[in-house]
Amino acid sequence: MNDITTFYPIRKIANIKDMITQSADLFADKPVFMLKNSSGEYYNVTYKEFYNEINSLGSKLVADGYKDAHIAVMGANSYKWALSYMSIVCGTGVVVPIDKDLPFNDIKNIIEVGEVSAIFLDKKASKLFAEHFEELPENFKIICFDDIREEVPSALFFDECLEEGKKIFAEGFREFIDAEIDAEAMGILIFTSGTTGMAKGVMLSHRNICSDISLLSGVVKIYPEDRLLSILPLHHTYECTLGFTMIMYSGACIAYCEGLRYIVRNLQEVQPTVFVTVPLMLEKFHHNIMKKAGEKKGGKLMLSVGKAITNASSALGINVRDKIFGEIQKVFGGKLRLIITGAAPVNPEVVKDFKSFGIHVYLGYGLTECSPLVIGNNDRLELADSVGVPLPGVEAKIINPDENGIGEICVKGPMVMMGYYKNPEETAKVFDEDGWFKTGDIGTVDEHGHYRISGRIKNVIVTKNGKNIYPEEVEFYLNNSPLISESIVVGKDDGDNDDVTVTAKIFPNFEELTKALKKPSPSMEEITSAIKEVIKDVNKKLPKYKAIKDFDIRETEFIKTTTQKIKRYAEEIKDKEKAKDSGHKESDNQ
Repeated sequence: MNDITTFYPIRKIANIKDMITQSADLFADKPVFMLKNSSGEYYNVTYKEFYNEINSLGSKLVADGYKDAHIAVMGANSYKWALSYMSIVCGTGVVVPIDKDLPFNDIKNIIEVGEVSAIFLDKKASKLFAEHFEELPENFKIICFDDIREEVPSALFFDECLEEGKKIFAEGFREFIDAEIDAEAMGILIFTSGTTGMAKGVMLSHRNICSDISLLSGVVKIYPEDRLLSILPLHHTYECTLGFTMIMYSGACIAYCEGLRYIVRNLQEVQPTVFVTVPLMLEKFHHNIMKKAGEKKGGKLMLSVGKAITNASSALGINVRDKIFGEIQKVFGGKLRLIITGAAPVNPEVVKDFKSFGIHVYLGYGLTECSPLVIGNNDRLELADSVGVPLPGVEAKIINPDENGIGEICVKGPMVMMGYYKNPEETAKVFDEDGWFKTGDIGTVDEHGHYRISGRIKNVIVTKNGKNIYPEEVEFYLNNSPLISESIVVGKDDGDNDDVTVTAKIFPNFEELTKALKKPSPSMEEITSAIKEVIKDVNKKLPKYKAIKDFDIRETEFIKTTTQKIKRYAEEIKDKEKAKDSGHKESDNQ
């Protein structure tokens, strides 16, 4: 087993309730939230105030008969979302975070399969529930962050529930605050949106989450003075662990982004020192920086020289970054020191450039089933082309490697899930007889223990000769072209040769194409010709058996998860439906 050796002392916590209780004591008057009021002004909520409100809302829930119930939280990131989550998990029952962008049929399925008896939601989500109210289970309770009783008379208003809870708690109600937490029992039930098929309910315990945040804090230091701008959706374990519970464990402060269109403004207002993001967003930031540099006379040359100077001066222990790249830092509010990213591949050059700008980027790897982080870079390891090393206390290995050392990544550790909710068959598929969790991801590990991800097992294209083609590798080269926004690489059966044809589905970057072709409205023929040249260049970098033989151009973005992964299975369904419709049209014409 990987030794539990950390760079920093770890504060021991028994469960999430113990964590927030300790933080309320250690950081009582420090701000845990920096929130914006209706007038657009920021104000702080302290750890002590937040803790008291958790006890109040939790007391209301328990007093109303929701002890040990499964209660969902759904909506945009907000203080009320965070308060609801903690009030459920710290003494009421099991919290079930739900993706606010799911269609109602999927939400209904989660409510039924997850045995959810009540839900906290925001005004936008409440409209969906109002439309489908008759389809909800009997006695199902809605608690809305806004007053929606005109649309749903039986709904409870969050603010009133909180005030009632304060009275109940002040009168001496102790059942919530005295509730014993079983750290080994399910405390969080998360239905993965996934990129390959139907969602499964991941059962996480308090021990799973607490081990992940405490072990990570032993190798990545978050200081009480840090401030995080929360950008990714909180229903996803990635943000909920790294951008919520770990921040509170560390005594730092959280502010919420008001939406992607306001991200630049919020960065300026909040001046974060840390944020958690996905590679797509990181690469967009990088693209905009490079684009602005290119618009200035000699800008690209100045950027290149600046990077060379800062990298050389760093090696000598001299910091000149603030002088050279001060303007770039201002884009992020002027104080950003650390970005944590994962969930998809990232261009190593982007990571290196950010380091030159004075912003460290830590790549990591994890899954919802692992709470989520199991492998990552840290304060003493900052690799641009690797997701790093296992966290302290985590075992990892590659099984069934091929001639290139590529095989399935398997892990063991205290953050690995309990299993899939009421789904022993699927649980058995992902654990071997020795308790190793089979991630379904393939990758390599080098002699230094540094892991690299190649892709998903389900996505591998196998040729007639038994060669493996990892679509993510080919997609990486395609997406490196400024003329391509997104791509999916698949294998299509080639009836003539009894083999597979490597085919790319491409969503072009139309803005860059208009510049490259020097035409405001290039024809599809011109766009196709330009993309064909990109594919020629990509094929030169690949072995012949991996070469792209065919491609399709699409005019809309791919369907994605909330962490911006393309939903391959959704695209496959669309293609099948398209082919089916096409077949019907042909038969109709006969």
